[in-house]
Amino acid sequence: MTSAIIITFCFLLLIAYVFDISSSKTKIPSVILLLLLGWGVKQMSVFVDISLPDLSPFLPVLGTVGLILIVLEGSLELELNKSKLGIIKKSFFGALFPMLALAFLLAFLFSYFGGYDIKASLTNAIPFCVISSAIAIPSVKNLSAYNKEFVIYESSLSDIVGVVLFNFFAFNEIINWNSFGSFFLQLLIIIIVSFLCTIALSYLLNKIEHHVKFVPIILLIILIYAVSKVYHLPGLVFILLFGLFIGNLDELKHYKWIEKFKPDELNKEVLKFKELIAEFAFLVRALFFLVFGFLMETSEILSTQTLLWAISISILIYLFRAIQLKLSNLPLKPLLFIAPRGLITILLFLSILPINSIGLVNKSLIIQVIIITALVMMFGLMTNKKQSASKY
Repeated sequence: MTSAIIITFCFLLLIAYVFDISSSKTKIPSVILLLLLGWGVKQMSVFVDISLPDLSPFLPVLGTVGLILIVLEGSLELELNKSKLGIIKKSFFGALFPMLALAFLLAFLFSYFGGYDIKASLTNAIPFCVISSAIAIPSVKNLSAYNKEFVIYESSLSDIVGVVLFNFFAFNEIINWNSFGSFFLQLLIIIIVSFLCTIALSYLLNKIEHHVKFVPIILLIILIYAVSKVYHLPGLVFILLFGLFIGNLDELKHYKWIEKFKPDELNKEVLKFKELIAEFAFLVRALFFLVFGFLMETSEILSTQTLLWAISISILIYLFRAIQLKLSNLPLKPLLFIAPRGLITILLFLSILPINSIGLVNKSLIIQVIIITALVMMFGLMTNKKQSASKY
């Protein structure tokens, strides 16, 4: 039995790897194929009457670790200098304004049609407003350097802003001035913690001489995030700042205190670290979507009760995105289509407390919105001509 499980997992992950390397040519997002593969394994196990353990408890764990690794992977790829201020500003507003507009509009619709209170409606609306960096970043490898960088910044910032916004509404019983005061205090605390932890981890990355050095660093990063989550601090801010710091040592060389880290030597270690993070991110992302696909029921995918809502939400997603792209003077094609929902949407949905749960938002609706937005991205990238390395 043990050998069969090992063989099955290895086989499925190898298929996931094939999906990942072929997605840039087929333009089919690997998430769709992974979900279908997981769902197919479930149907096969039912057909041959194989009893498997409940995998649902593993989903939040895989999602959380995957989110950390994906945001870290994205932040390590970003350049931080004065020439990037424009794209950073556009990315931030591109992540923030459509999210806020869509969240409040969906909350109003949930409240109006379902009779739910506005706080619960907002908590349930926010998961639909977050662009999935887990799907977006691997799907834009063939875009121009500018558009690819925009998507990396935007989707990473969308994850962070989405989680912060969700925690604010989900874990504050009453929204008042005290809530906003606590929020800004938490933000200040995590920035200070991020600075101290980034310095400490960078020092360890450079000083550890044991042949095993990257795994302890990764475990410490996950530990810091998990502890910050316990205290409702925006831990993804730490992940982003840490990745930006060690990924941009060359831009910080003019500061004398940076010399203490021996940036030239540290850069070599960072390159190895980036490669390992990319490997781990792929593994956890693939496992997450395989498990989620395995847990999907056919009735949930084909539910007609939620299909109209799923289509309506998807239309609103692209409407607000189109407005923001126009205001930012960015090309609609192909950026309009790159707004998939995925890992973070699922993770936030699973984090909704029973007291804030509403009947309109269920697993069927989540699955359908994820599939619709992934398919829109797929067709958008398929119809997009291969871009040069120019600005657009």
